[in-house]
Amino acid sequence: MRWYISVGAVLVAGAVAGSDVASFAAPNPKTQLSDGKDKPAVDVELILAVDVSYSMDMDELAVQREGYAQAIVSKEFLQALKAGQTGKIAVTYFEWAASNDQKIIIPWRVIDGPETADAVSEEILKTPIRRASRTSISGAINFAMPLFEENPYHGLRRVIDISGDGPNNNGGPVLAARDAALEKGITINGLPIMVKEPSYSTMDIENLDFYYEDCVIGGPGSFVVSIKDRDKFKEAIRTKLLLEVAGRTPERPLVPVAEKEPRVSCLIGEKIWQDRWGR
Repeated sequence: MRWYISVGAVLVAGAVAGSDVASFAAPNPKTQLSDGKDKPAVDVELILAVDVSYSMDMDELAVQREGYAQAIVSKEFLQALKAGQTGKIAVTYFEWAASNDQKIIIPWRVIDGPETADAVSEEILKTPIRRASRTSISGAINFAMPLFEENPYHGLRRVIDISGDGPNNNGGPVLAARDAALEKGITINGLPIMVKEPSYSTMDIENLDFYYEDCVIGGPGSFVVSIKDRDKFKEAIRTKLLLEVAGRTPERPLVPVAEKEPRVSCLIGEKIWQDRWGR
């Protein structure tokens, strides 16, 4: 089951409050971490896949970076981390644009408390901001999947966290990449960024949240946190990371995701690019 969360709603307030985890459904307590062929155990292997396409302006890119860096060291995040079975997560952070353009900013790191969280946060902030052409969500997913095999840690859950402000318009179809990840038991969550009015020049679309819900995310407990207000950018990132680290899903989802035909064509980005550029 997949769910949609709107930032600014009561659910978000509960997620970032000091009582955080009480308002979310906990994972099955009977589920136990396996040793993963003698790999050290963590609660979740989390890949942060962050859009740096040209449709993101420099201010958005800076706020996005700051949002992840601040979320990782927040009191709520550290509380959720401490509440896990091992009190540890493994995280890697990469930025993406075209199907052949992905750059790892943070190789796999373990976060197990304030010191390791501070180190990852500082590393995110010190890396120069860049922008690149095209938007390939499928490329990001395909790049992310092998990273789990390279991770020296073993988690109860494997999660790809994708943020972006537009639909897939480069590389293979997003559905094929998503389905390949789901077959491997990977969960994909989404952060559609919708702070600007849709524009032909930037290839934005209306209802990007529907597109993410129906075409991008998937797996047990998967969800979307949409950003429709620039002022809520950092809050949304913090909320999403809190849910992912705590392994929570909404007990009373606000908007159930359609289980039938996608409400927005999963090839809409490719069509817009074809109509505009003829290739």
